[in-house]
This record gives sequence, C-alpha cells and structure tokens, in this order.
Amino acid sequence: MNLGSRNYQILATETWGGGSGNDSVTVSHGSSPPPSSPPPSSTPSASSSPSTSPPPSGSGCTATYSVTNSWPGGFQANVVVANNGSSSLNGWTVHFTLPSGQTISSLWNGVNSGSSGAVSVKNAAYNGSLGGGASTSFGFTATGSNASPASGVSCTSP
Repeated sequence: MNLGSRNYQILATETWGGGSGNDSVTVSHGSSPPPSSPPPSSTPSASSSPSTSPPPSGSGCTATYSVTNSWPGGFQANVVVANNGSSSLNGWTVHFTLPSGQTISSLWNGVNSGSSGAVSVKNAAYNGSLGGGASTSFGFTATGSNASPASGVSCTSP
C-alpha cells in the first residue's frame, strides 16, 4: 500500500464497539523490501489524536505525539521526531507539557529532563543524527490518565 511521500505519513487506527487491536508498521527507505514484522502484542491498545508541532518552513524538525496503549492508571506514548529539511541535522530536543497527574515512569530512545509538567527529551547518543527527510522515535510509559494529551509539543535542533 502506498502511503505517500516519505517526508510525512500518518497512520491512524480506530476500534469499533469497544473492540481492541494492534498495528505493526515497518518504514523503510530505498528499494529493498521491509523486514518481517514482529508478531502483534496481545496487550490491548488505545489511540488518541496525535499532537504535532507545526512544521517549520522547509527545515528543522517536527515532533508527533500519540498515545499507543493505555490501562487503568497508566499509558504508553510514542513521539516521532522528523527532519523536515533536505540536509542532515545533528541533535534534537522535544519539549512538551504533561497534564497534572501524569508522570513519566520509563523512557526509551531519548534522555529526559523532568518527568512531570514541563518535560524535555534530547536524542540518545545513537539517534541524534537524522538525514534529510529521516525520522526516529522515542517512547515512554507514564502513570495517570491519558484522557488529556500532552500540550505544547515542539521540536528544536541545534
């Protein structure tokens, strides 16, 4: 299935009638086929509308925040960091504000400063360099209700 240009893609899934399910997406660049997808998780998933920073005029980075799973008293979120430009960027930082009552308990593929309220996440040592049009992601689990998504989601690069 052709999902459009590699510069910006969104995949959204909605369940009907209280159902649940999983998505598995592989993104590849070039002409080789994508690797086999891992088996779907048996954990129930939840979805929320992604929150995206406005794209700068042809350069810099954007951040797209989405809740990928939830349970009573907690949730899992994923943030995709994309390079909008054609030249490489070296390093990125995502800023967002978690609503009152939400606290990050575990974070991967990034280094966070703060775990509640105003949070900043910098790239890890291995995912800070992004070629033109490339993206990476980080995720976290948090305590609290996911009824209100993070606000003020933005991305900066040095």
